[in-house]
Amino acid sequence: MTIEKVTKEDAKELLEIYAPYVTNTAISFEYDVPSLAEFEDRIMNISADLPYIKAVEDGKIIGYAYASKFKNRKAYDWSVETTIYVRTYFKRAGVGKMLYNALENSLSKIGILNMNACIAYTNTEDDHLNNDSYFFHEKMGFKLVGTFHNSGYKFNTWYDMIWMEKMIGNHTNVQAPVKYGEWTL
Repeated sequence: MTIEKVTKEDAKELLEIYAPYVTNTAISFEYDVPSLAEFEDRIMNISADLPYIKAVEDGKIIGYAYASKFKNRKAYDWSVETTIYVRTYFKRAGVGKMLYNALENSLSKIGILNMNACIAYTNTEDDHLNNDSYFFHEKMGFKLVGTFHNSGYKFNTWYDMIWMEKMIGNHTNVQAPVKYGEWTL
């Protein structure tokens, strides 16, 4: 398995991975699968500044992860929101760990200090949501920092949304600027 940069040409394969999360789960709070053109735009807009990476095995993309700007205010420059999706039949095979380790490394190189994850959460697991994402992030060193109760409604069910964070750099009084657009693997 290799970790590589995502390109616009990967959009169709990434959308194949993402679509079941939209249609069958509450992991994504989107109701409709994005169009190919919209997904291509997302890739181009995000990867211009921050890491957007894929795990490839035998020429096939089996998972992807990216970081997006946390908020559109200058003071948040050192924080990102992370996202990860893995083909369902590759879950618990180490793909997510490899992707997040590579993502963290790339983010550290450009001066990002805080990784934040917004995660659907349930007190009662059902056919659409379990808490595997919470446990994965916890295993990767993220800490729970907040819960928004009954904030996502999908499949006639209310789900919580939690925020988790991982500090990956030193916070100083005179902080060097983030090197957006200069990320590498």
